[in-house]
Amino acid sequence: MHNVAPTPATGTPQEETGQLPAMFAREGAEPARTTRRGPDYELIQRSPEFGALRRRFRRFVFPMSAGFFIWYLTYVVLAAYANDFMSTRVFGMVNVGMLLGLGQFLTTALITLVYVRFADREVDPRVAELRQRAAVTEGPRK
Repeated sequence: MHNVAPTPATGTPQEETGQLPAMFAREGAEPARTTRRGPDYELIQRSPEFGALRRRFRRFVFPMSAGFFIWYLTYVVLAAYANDFMSTRVFGMVNVGMLLGLGQFLTTALITLVYVRFADREVDPRVAELRQRAAVTEGPRK
């Protein structure tokens, strides 16, 4: 009789290894006779292509996040400590505070659009290449 671990009913093929973690294995039981299914994530992380992709992603995300955080913090500080400036009327009942608040929403939408464009052009094609090279079609041993 062969000890073959059941395959989970849900999840992606990358998640379905067919093996239980060591802490759930029965003592003295023969290990499941399956080969590894799915990509070798450790190998992918050590690859120069993944490192370059991570650096490119970080060079975009960190400055963009820092810039937005500074912009948001500036708005909060102005709202808390520069009441006269924020209540300065620009036209009609619209004041500087309202325009800067609206600017928060607009910059959020703009950053989202810029990121989507960046991801479509710079990140997604490289991720697709990594996925294609990392595809593993191995299944259970016989």
